[in-house]
Amino acid sequence: MSAGFSGSPGALSGAPSGALADALAASLTVALDADLAAADADLAERYPGPPATRHPVHTLYLPAERVHAGVVVEVGAAALDAFDTHLTDAAALVRVFGDVVAGEPGTGGDDDEARTHSEAASLHALVRSKLEREPVEDLRIDFEDGFTQRGVPAGDRDRDEDAHVDRVLAELLVGQGARSEQSEQSAAAGQGPTSSSSLSSPLVAPLPAFWGLRFGSLDPQTRRRGIRTFSRFVSRLAAEGGLPRSLPSGFRPTLPKVTSVDQVDAMVRMCRELEQACGLAERSIGFEIQIETPQSICGPDGSALVARLVHASDRRCIGLHYGTYDYSAACGIAAEYQAMDHPAADHAKAVMQVAAAGTGVALSDGSTNRLPVGEPAAVLAAWTLHARLVDRSLRRGFYQGWDLHPAQLVSRYVATYAFYRRSLPTACTRLSAYLGTAPGGARASAGYLDEPATARALADFCVRALDCGAVTAGEVAELAGVDRAALDRLRRPGTERTLAPERTHPPEQSHHRDHVHDRAETTT
Repeated sequence: MSAGFSGSPGALSGAPSGALADALAASLTVALDADLAAADADLAERYPGPPATRHPVHTLYLPAERVHAGVVVEVGAAALDAFDTHLTDAAALVRVFGDVVAGEPGTGGDDDEARTHSEAASLHALVRSKLEREPVEDLRIDFEDGFTQRGVPAGDRDRDEDAHVDRVLAELLVGQGARSEQSEQSAAAGQGPTSSSSLSSPLVAPLPAFWGLRFGSLDPQTRRRGIRTFSRFVSRLAAEGGLPRSLPSGFRPTLPKVTSVDQVDAMVRMCRELEQACGLAERSIGFEIQIETPQSICGPDGSALVARLVHASDRRCIGLHYGTYDYSAACGIAAEYQAMDHPAADHAKAVMQVAAAGTGVALSDGSTNRLPVGEPAAVLAAWTLHARLVDRSLRRGFYQGWDLHPAQLVSRYVATYAFYRRSLPTACTRLSAYLGTAPGGARASAGYLDEPATARALADFCVRALDCGAVTAGEVAELAGVDRAALDRLRRPGTERTLAPERTHPPEQSHHRDHVHDRAETTT
C-alpha cells in the first residue's frame, strides 16, 4: 500500500467507496508527484517548446570574400532586378509560379483560376515590397566550403583568411553594438520584419536581423583553422560591442560536418571559454549544427545520433540545418540525382524532425544548386524548380531553407508567401471555431474537430506568416478574431486552456483528417 495512505487493507476488499477512492487518488497524486518530479523537470528543460522569437524563412550563404559593407543592399538590388525583368506583372507570376500559387492546380475550374489570378496580384505586390524592404532575413558568411581561396598559395592561406575575418568585421560592425540590442529587443518582443537599414546608424552596414558565419569543421584536417576563425571572429565581434552582454543576439555561427557528440562537446567548450574571455553572459553564444554526414543521423550503435547532438549542446543549439550535397555524396548518390527531394534526404530530415520536436531547435532544409541565371528560359526553369522544392519543404514542416544566389530570393518569397496566404483562411476559420472568437460573435463551424495540439499548430502557422510579412495582423484579426498576443499565448505548450473556453463541439462539425496531396516529385 502506498506510503501516506492510512486506510486498512480490508477497506479495499471490494469496490472502494467514493470517499475512499478520492482519498486514494489524493494520496497517489502526492506520491507520484514526488516520484516523477525529476522526470518532469528534465522534460521541461529538454523540451521547452517553440521559441518566442521570430524565425527566419531562409539563410543566404555568401562566400566571405564576397561580403562587404553594402552586400545586403547589393543582394536586394540584384533580386529586385531579376523580379522586375522576368515578373513584370501578376500574369507573368502566374505563368512561372502558378502551381505554388494555386496549391492544388487543376481542381477548381474557372473559380479557382480567377482566385489564383487575384491572389497573384497580391503576391506580386507583397514579394516586390519584401525585396525592397528586407531582401535577406538571415545571412551566413561562409569561411568553409564556399570560401575556396582560389589562387592563394598554401603558405598564405592562414594570413588570407585572417585578413578576410578582420575586413568583414571592420566593414560590417562599426558602431554595431548600439544597433544589436535594439534589433534583438524588437525580435524578443515578437515584432514582425523590420528593415535592416531602419536600425542602422550612418556608420553601420545594414545587416539582417539574423546573421553569422560558417567556419571550418572540427574534423582533424580543418580543426585548427576552424577554431582560429571562430575564435578570432567572436572575440573581435564582442570587442566591438556586436554581441550584447545579457541578451541572446541574432548572431548564429554554424558548426558544419558534425560526426560525433564529442564535436558538439568541443563546440560547447569553445563557446564557454570565449564567453568567459570576452566578458559575455553565459550562453550568449548559441550555434547551429549542420547535418551533412550520415554519422550525424545514424551513430555507430544504430541510434539516432542527431538527438544526442541536440541534447549535448548545453541548450545552445539554435537550429539543425540539412546539407543537401555533402550528405547525398556521402550516401553514394550520383551527382545528377543529389537533391532536396531524394529519398535519402527525406529520411535524414525525418530523423532530424523527430529529434528536434519540442526542443525549441529550429529546422532548416538545404539548397538547390540549380541557379536562376543565363537565358530567360533557364531562369524561369530554375525558379519553378526552387519554388516547388520550397513549397514541398514548407508542407513537411521545414520552414527555413538555404539560398545560394540573389535571384533565388524571388522564388523563395513567392513560394513562402503563397504557402501561407492560400492556407490562411482555413487556418483562421479553424482557430476561431476552436476559440469561439469568430468575428461578430458568430458561432463558427470549421468542419474540423481540432485538438489542443492542432490549435497550437494553427496559431504557430499564423505567427510564422505574420513574422515573414506574408500576411498582416489586420488580415488575421479579421479572419480569426484574435491578435498577435493571443496567438503567442496559444502556441506555447500548456497555455491553450487560458484561451479555449469550455465548449462542446457543434454536432455539424465532423472529425476528419487533413490530407496533404503531394504531386510527383522529381528534380529534372
